[in-house]
Amino acid sequence: MKFVFAAAAALLIATPALAQTAEPDAHASHHAAQTTVQAVGQIKSVDARAGTVTIHHGPIAALGWPAMTMSFKAAPDALLVAKSGQAVKFTLKTPDNEIVAIEPQ
Repeated sequence: MKFVFAAAAALLIATPALAQTAEPDAHASHHAAQTTVQAVGQIKSVDARAGTVTIHHGPIAALGWPAMTMSFKAAPDALLVAKSGQAVKFTLKTPDNEIVAIEPQ
């Protein structure tokens, strides 16, 4: 019985310390650093009004993504050069996954 009480007391004493060490990691993952990655694909559609472009892209190894078709928010300058059917190289800003540049290929 003394062992159970001692173990419970140790756990109660250690709990605030454990919570304090977990806090910075949780906070850091919430505010992930922004980076950019390059990818290639083909523009399927452009919606200038919504500020989006739909691209069928190849695998993006830096993000662990397989090839797929998806819509992205795009910077206004990127939308200016985007044309449906174009093969492109594009720059994707993470973690918000916004296309910041499109270069026709």
